[in-house]
Amino acid sequence: MIKRLLAATSIATLCLFSAASAAENVEMWVRTGIGDSFKKVVEAYNAGHDTKVVVTEVPFSELVQKYATAIAGGQAPDALSMDLIYNPAFAAAGQLEDLTDWAKSLPYFNSLSPSHVRLGTYQDRVYGLPLSVETSVFAWNKDLYKKAGLDPEKAPASWDEITANAEKIRALGDDTYGFYFSGGGCGGCMIFTFTPLTWGAGADILSADSKKATLDTPQMRKAVDIYRNMVKKDLVPAGAASDNGANFLTFTNGKIGQQSLGAFAIGTLVTQHPDINFGVTLIPGVDGKPSSFAGGDNFVITKGTKKIDAVKSFLEYIYSMDGQKIMAKYGSLPTRGDIADKVLEGLDPRMQVGLKAISVAKTPYTLQFNDLINSANGPWATFTNAAIFGDDVDGVFSSAQSEMQSIIDSGQ
Repeated sequence: MIKRLLAATSIATLCLFSAASAAENVEMWVRTGIGDSFKKVVEAYNAGHDTKVVVTEVPFSELVQKYATAIAGGQAPDALSMDLIYNPAFAAAGQLEDLTDWAKSLPYFNSLSPSHVRLGTYQDRVYGLPLSVETSVFAWNKDLYKKAGLDPEKAPASWDEITANAEKIRALGDDTYGFYFSGGGCGGCMIFTFTPLTWGAGADILSADSKKATLDTPQMRKAVDIYRNMVKKDLVPAGAASDNGANFLTFTNGKIGQQSLGAFAIGTLVTQHPDINFGVTLIPGVDGKPSSFAGGDNFVITKGTKKIDAVKSFLEYIYSMDGQKIMAKYGSLPTRGDIADKVLEGLDPRMQVGLKAISVAKTPYTLQFNDLINSANGPWATFTNAAIFGDDVDGVFSSAQSEMQSIIDSGQ
């Protein structure tokens, strides 16, 4: 995918450079909406260092294309906050600095978020390190639990329990529903919240070497049945079938009893929806064993930058106790496991669930993540919508498995 982007780029689209940039500054691009955690750590670093980090925000949907364009034109920033799923493709294309020796010299290297380091590694060399860590978790509305006669302090530990709870919550009537998910062809939403059902049970949608599609498993069929059953019983609002991710935080309306969300939503709920009394736990697999999606951004350095030492200094500051505490204060999970407990001291205890998820979290490793999973017209997004809401489940499994394998084979 990245090679195609590089081949198609045009210098005419390069218009993202800040007038404030100067020779001594580190130029860094981030996605819009990256949040206060990163902005605050940049402010703190700049206040204490002669070299400044100049940040340019790029719309999330345009960032990968614009970065590829800038690389092709020799005008790329020194560093980038990159969605970790794209890290392997850019590393394979030879566009990123090899950080292996420096990274492994860091005394805390082995305590960095393992999924981020894995996605930042290509052919046993490290090209990306964790910047922001995101995990998926399961949330329940304690007030709705109580109204439905459920124990508001008891976290559900299985999908049988979740379904039973959803039925009791739906029985409250009106526009109160027991469960929600963004199922309208939102591949990113469903890889984030739905795949943990199979991961926890030991199955996956891709082989370990990413060369085989392994979508059609007993575990995936059971996961589909769980969701289909809740839809059939009217436990899920009808709008879920067309939600392309725009309403991913529907839980915040106070009318949803349960939903799998991102750990980032904990901060959102606490600061913006203090009226919602909620609990969080890990997402159970179809056999009850929990899992999670490890998301977020990796910090990558553009190959050939003249400011590599300054960039490394900034990343080391982010990894310091001060940097980690600043980011955690504004909602980002710690990237260093060795100091995570100290970093989260005094913060909302529910953040600990998001942290705990890191140890069981996974991220698919593939150079074709966008074509396979993120694309709204790709096989994963099409599969989840049709398998859960459609009639021909067997046909959907067969066609999705075939299409995924075709995409994989075309990239070999």
